[in-house]
Amino acid sequence: MDLSQYRERIDTIDKELIRLFTERMQIAQGIAEYKVENHLPVLDAARERQKLAEIAKLSSDEVRPYTGVLFSQIFELSRAYQETVVHPDSELKQRVLHAIETTDRLFPEYAAVACQGVEGAYSQQACDKLFKTPEIMYCKTWENVFAAVESGICRFGVLPIENSTAGSVNKIYDLMMAHNFSIVRSVRLKIAHSLLAPAGVKTEDIREIYSHEQAINQCAAFLKSMEHVKIHICENTAVAAKTVAESGRKDVAALSSHACAALYGLQELASSVQDNGNNYTRFICISKNLEIYPGADKTSIMMVTSNKPGSLYKVLSRFYALGINLIKLESRPIPERDFEWMFYFDLDSQVYSDQFVRLLCELEGLCEKFKYLGSYSEIV
Repeated sequence: MDLSQYRERIDTIDKELIRLFTERMQIAQGIAEYKVENHLPVLDAARERQKLAEIAKLSSDEVRPYTGVLFSQIFELSRAYQETVVHPDSELKQRVLHAIETTDRLFPEYAAVACQGVEGAYSQQACDKLFKTPEIMYCKTWENVFAAVESGICRFGVLPIENSTAGSVNKIYDLMMAHNFSIVRSVRLKIAHSLLAPAGVKTEDIREIYSHEQAINQCAAFLKSMEHVKIHICENTAVAAKTVAESGRKDVAALSSHACAALYGLQELASSVQDNGNNYTRFICISKNLEIYPGADKTSIMMVTSNKPGSLYKVLSRFYALGINLIKLESRPIPERDFEWMFYFDLDSQVYSDQFVRLLCELEGLCEKFKYLGSYSEIV
């Protein structure tokens, strides 16, 4: 046979596969209705194991690995379809739809906002970009920001989540596992670090430099040129500038923003000393309650999958099947659970689709633990 004849046979087989798959899903719906009436769970693990063993026996050696993957996926899709019958209005679906309906049409211009650091911190600059006139409460740590939002002291909190040069802020992802919150907006802020020192200090006089760990990583090449300088890590770059200004010393400097020079009475010895001129940090704005503002086109979720082969693949295949673009995947070890991981996803998708809301509900049933963090838009 030539290529066109092979393709004709494939097309014929595919049509039959679609007909049989549709018939199978219709039967799965009937099974789901029976399970509802008889109060049976959707998952029958023993039945699935038995079926996979039978399929393995029926398959030739050449295709056995592929039929195992194929039917595992079919079982997964069948189970997800049954879940929509058993739980047509899940709690998560109702929360998302309620948030869409009840959230204000406009993002607030004025609000009490918690951020880590002191005046001049990049988090404060992110606040100013998100809100017209924020009432900022400065916190000593990122955990204090989460706590301020959870307790209701502040309506919103602003936290750095990743940098285009230094990567993800791992501590934030770790704190996400321990706190209840929703992401309501995000913002990208261009980061430019300057070398700031007290008046009269020259570059050759500097023996110690203060800054945040992320800023130090972002300025690695510049710091390498200052071989004999000792590096001190601070809570953030604005704290570093304030520490240097209040030190009274003439041999210290800070890696901080240009704005902090005027704010703390320091001179700028060198500007834009970061390794990459196109250096951005992404900040998330969190709230205690789920709020979904118009234009939300990004969604963040967290999940813990079962520690079995293919568990993550089952999740990723859902995104692919629905044409949902995965723009970030982050993994973090789960404390006190050896070799188990929490996965964080950013999805590029409109939240207003019924299909997307149903996907969220299906994912909830795929995982040991699932957390919908919110749907939001991003300011660039």
